[in-house]
Amino acid sequence: MVDAGPVQDGLIGEVAGLLRDADRVTALTGAGISTESGIPDFRGPQGVWTKDPKAERLSTLQAYLEDPELRVRAWRLRMEHPAWDASPNAGHRALAELERKGKLHALVTQNIDGLHQKAGTSPDRLIEIHGTLREVMCMSCDDRAPMEAALARVRAGEPDPPCRTCGGILKSATISFGQPLNQGDMERARAAAEASDVFLAIGTSLTVYPVAYLPGVAARAGARVVVMNAEPTAYDRSADVVVRASIGRVLPEIVARV
Repeated sequence: MVDAGPVQDGLIGEVAGLLRDADRVTALTGAGISTESGIPDFRGPQGVWTKDPKAERLSTLQAYLEDPELRVRAWRLRMEHPAWDASPNAGHRALAELERKGKLHALVTQNIDGLHQKAGTSPDRLIEIHGTLREVMCMSCDDRAPMEAALARVRAGEPDPPCRTCGGILKSATISFGQPLNQGDMERARAAAEASDVFLAIGTSLTVYPVAYLPGVAARAGARVVVMNAEPTAYDRSADVVVRASIGRVLPEIVARV
């Protein structure tokens, strides 16, 4: 394991060499790749839940379904979400470039902000394992629609807009606590990890399961594992390389050498 405080040129070269030699690279991204786009993470020192532990209740499915006042607050916060004004940063663009170079075969993201798509990552290579903020879903009939249409209804005076198909409760098409992951997406993510030569864990604390198992899945299948995160992660001791630096600074430098 190599741990970088100030990232040395040799470390960048080492990771670039792993990527150059790889046929199939899988990346897993978390909130840390989007903080440089102005979207706060959840568990970091300045994270949403760190600063306001009660905010975590907004992401709990049972509370959302049972509490109309909580839903009203959730809709107000969706209108104010920084994702609507955010642009992809250099880290997002570097992963899109890694795909264009023929190296990145799958990108599993825990993020719901849609910035990987805006950066140019192909939809067929992207697995949004925690869903997307850019759509709403009905909790009764599973109907889906663009988030913007629902937010327009909130601005027009509906504080908790119901499904227009069946009258059920609408929620962002994201995975809340107490809500199962999409098993098809999870199977695709596991298969991508098992098939990879190099597995990049970028901007994720690797504390949310079952997604946090993916680096281990890749390693057991023979992949080299690289962790890039501002804070220590649960997988640092097992990783082949650990990089602690600005993702938006170091990742483009690495990809430029591939």
